[in-house]
Amino acid sequence: MSRAIDAAWTARVLTLVPEMFPGPLGVSLVGRAAERGLWRLEVANLRDWATDRHRTVDDTPAGGGAGMVMRADVAAAALDGMASGWPVDDWPVIYPSPRGPRLDQARVRRLAAGRGVTLLCGRFEGIDERLLAARQVEEVSLGDFVMTGGEIAAMALIDATVRLIPRVLGNSESTVEESFAAGLLEHPQYTRPPEWEGLKVPEVLLSGHHGRIAAWRRSEAERLTKERRPDLWRAYVAGETSGATDKDPAGEAELSDAHTSAGKGGPEKDECR
Repeated sequence: MSRAIDAAWTARVLTLVPEMFPGPLGVSLVGRAAERGLWRLEVANLRDWATDRHRTVDDTPAGGGAGMVMRADVAAAALDGMASGWPVDDWPVIYPSPRGPRLDQARVRRLAAGRGVTLLCGRFEGIDERLLAARQVEEVSLGDFVMTGGEIAAMALIDATVRLIPRVLGNSESTVEESFAAGLLEHPQYTRPPEWEGLKVPEVLLSGHHGRIAAWRRSEAERLTKERRPDLWRAYVAGETSGATDKDPAGEAELSDAHTSAGKGGPEKDECR
């Protein structure tokens, strides 16, 4: 599964509140990447597919109960009208929902390798279950909590994906060393000044010895993961045992001088804006 060279990765968003977009997706690295044509955002109002004069998109729950439920016929018309034409593996349709599996870095990497994603943002009490089955809609969760709608979750998913698209980040090593890149949390980070309020940058990071720095970073990544995310640690250990875990969270990739110059007071590292 790979993206065509001449086709920008595209996020299509179907929402009842299109004014929320681009929001944070229009600024900083992600916003500038869109301006450079590295990805595209297309936002559509679900009410544009309603057929009555009130542009109704919801109705009362079958069987009774509080709230309203988004109608399958309106959402289906919107999805059909915005269909990508690509197989679901290359261009999935995702419904942000606490019922779905948690979004993780592996899923984000697969999304970034595809051609795009269509995000159906729910409101009210959710959407008619028949729509999810009839249109191969994938449910994805940000975590065990509930928000007022799927828009913020959609933005988070898009942001996490776009930053993995080639040339979006100024330093390609950033995606190698960060949390979850190899099943571990990221090691602690330090920069200038070398001493602040009596606290010093660890001496090993100022040594210029890339091998020692890599070993320290891996050790710290393992320590933090074991302490803070025992679930990730168990999966990591299991992967190490089976040989399935990716190597080099910090490490076998060559480290640039920028990683040590900050603590020594050397040249500025390019700022990620």
